[in-house]
Amino acid sequence: MVGAKPCSSPGPPDAKLSTKYGELLQNSTEYISLVGALQYLTWSRPEIAYYVNQVCQFMHSPTTTHLSATKRILKYIKGTLGQDILFTKGVTVVSGYTDADWGGDPDTIRSTSGFCLFFRNNPISWSAKSNQLSLEDLQKLRTNVYQHLKDLYIFLPSSPQLLCDNRSSVSLA
Repeated sequence: MVGAKPCSSPGPPDAKLSTKYGELLQNSTEYISLVGALQYLTWSRPEIAYYVNQVCQFMHSPTTTHLSATKRILKYIKGTLGQDILFTKGVTVVSGYTDADWGGDPDTIRSTSGFCLFFRNNPISWSAKSNQLSLEDLQKLRTNVYQHLKDLYIFLPSSPQLLCDNRSSVSLA
């Protein structure tokens, strides 16, 4: 991948990988190793978490389509080296964001949801999971962080804010 052209994004916005496309890889060892390494990279590069999650779902029987998607993630990383998470000073506020695609997996009709929790405008926790309730997970995490801050005598000027782009949660609220 050294000579590959960088990509401007880790994948298309509507990336939906499936087992129905591409030919099975003859030797999946390299694919599994590559995807495993990308999983570790999501700790400092959360913007690739969704796409890495997509390619991880096919480690048991990867196809040429899955390998192409993985290579695109690598091309994106090549073009964005040095853009890791940076921590900055800011107002002592905790906020969180969550979203879900509700039934977006074309094979299993399972949902993918995710959240990101911020403290002083810095991401401190994030997750992207298949078939999970990310708003509920984010609420639990927010409560734990709020309690830890109180234990450290850090008092927030306002209660932590959760933002959600989810029709059913908005309707329920």
